[in-house]
Amino acid sequence: MAALSMLKSLRKCATHHLSNFRPSFCHHVASISRSLSTLVLAEHESGSIKASSMSAVVAAACLSEKSSISVLLAGSGSSLHEAAKRAASCHHSVSQVLVADSDKFVYPLAEPWAKLVDLIQQEHCYSHIVAASSSFGKNVLPRAAALLDVSPVTDVIEISESHLFVRPIYAGNALCTVRYTGTNPCMLTIRSTSFPVPLMSDASENEAPISQVDLSTFDEDDFSKSRFVKNTSQDTDRPDLGNARVVITGGRGLKSAENFKMIEKLAEKLGGAVGATRAAVDAGFVPNDLQVGQTGKIVAPELYIAFGVSGAIQHLAGMRDSKVIVAVNKDSDAPIFQKQKERISSDMKPANKHINHHI
Repeated sequence: MAALSMLKSLRKCATHHLSNFRPSFCHHVASISRSLSTLVLAEHESGSIKASSMSAVVAAACLSEKSSISVLLAGSGSSLHEAAKRAASCHHSVSQVLVADSDKFVYPLAEPWAKLVDLIQQEHCYSHIVAASSSFGKNVLPRAAALLDVSPVTDVIEISESHLFVRPIYAGNALCTVRYTGTNPCMLTIRSTSFPVPLMSDASENEAPISQVDLSTFDEDDFSKSRFVKNTSQDTDRPDLGNARVVITGGRGLKSAENFKMIEKLAEKLGGAVGATRAAVDAGFVPNDLQVGQTGKIVAPELYIAFGVSGAIQHLAGMRDSKVIVAVNKDSDAPIFQKQKERISSDMKPANKHINHHI
């Protein structure tokens, strides 16, 4: 009887401790689940996901093999829903597509987008929020980070662990390994050239569900600080500068906008994009959306041809990852010759004629 009484006492004690343990265990499991969730802020145009946002999805998949990835799209109209369908099957790691359908997001302004990210984060508690280091990502993510009271990690080129990243510093002359030790969410912008998008097969078999974001509590009080004025783009059949396989760049050495037309013709022949240095943009030779460099676009084409580019450190930061670099400059001591893989020390016109002759 004494042994039976002791057994009942032990069973009662064990039941009491297990009932107290279960909630904390469930909380621990929920915490692990949240730690594997990532929100990708995606751009879309004409019903398609932009290539830079696809790279952001690839980067998000590098955070963990078991990471759950949600893609956020915002805007209005049929193109938004067409983009959402494509996002649902763009990568096998995408588990959900969130759609914020409202006229407030017709133009990608930082204020409404940051508020949207804050609203979604409060509901879903993502561990990571990722965007590309495009004009869109650089505009939205810092403001959203301020609302969430966290510090973003920018220009990530390598993901070592879920909270350990590599990013360039000193205009790309050094690489810095950064460990994020702050609270969730860990917010990142990634260089799309460092996370190439693989070819996906049978993507339709992995179609993720599409959910509408509840905007009933969305606050519009702070949206008067900025307004959309206009969007200008060049009407051209050339590929996008940030994703082109071939980039032909001109510098201040071209001396005029007229000379830029020569490299534009070469770019059309090669099926490439046209770029420019900061000096050429400031001189008014070409619009600033063609600028390549630390304060412009980061490119990593298979072939990069530079005409009249001296090779300032700020420009090299934007193209140093190019596979083959051909430098054309009559100054044989130009700094870019320290980085080039093929060298033509010549005036631009005969060099351009020589290249065209051999295409």
